[in-house]
Amino acid sequence: MNNVSTNEEAASGRRGRGRRPAAEVRAAVLAAAGRILLRDGMQAVTFDRVAMEAGSSKTTLYKWWPSPGVLAAEAYFARSERALEFPDTGDLRADLISQLRAFVRWLKDDGADKPMSEIVGAAQMDPVLAHAWSESYALPRRELARQRLRRAQEQGQLRADADLDIIVDQLWGACYHRLLVLRVPFDDSIVERLVDHALHGSAPAAGR
Repeated sequence: MNNVSTNEEAASGRRGRGRRPAAEVRAAVLAAAGRILLRDGMQAVTFDRVAMEAGSSKTTLYKWWPSPGVLAAEAYFARSERALEFPDTGDLRADLISQLRAFVRWLKDDGADKPMSEIVGAAQMDPVLAHAWSESYALPRRELARQRLRRAQEQGQLRADADLDIIVDQLWGACYHRLLVLRVPFDDSIVERLVDHALHGSAPAAGR
């Protein structure tokens, strides 16, 4: 981890706090970037604006992130992490419904749908941003779901040969498809149906 810049140390000294630890500075920057991203969209996440809101130096941001887009991607994950925690009560269906409902509400009620669409769209033309989005958000989120499904599999709540990646695609992929491709309205009323189809399929009961 890089040290904070000389300018930032001087600014911190003027506030009477001394030099802030790098971890504290990074957390403040991510928090500021996350607020700006959700409030005003990806284009508003500039190093100048984030540095000003975080009380940091722009030089520090340039050291830690190759572009404002990459900063926005990491800030999105940091902002969503607590809202999208994955429960494990022992009841797989209830936990999937709870988590997926939180995900849909994060998108539709908390305003994350617009910045997510903007980041994903920009990532199609920016391989550095695409890698950052995958590494800092998409893959970690996917692995959390896989871990919960794997525990259910070990407990006999899913077949031993169940394809966990396909289940993840069915659940969260359906939301991304509606949001990014079809661009149709949806809300958390779809959640229970998504979960039941993913866990039980569409075949008649006798044919399952």
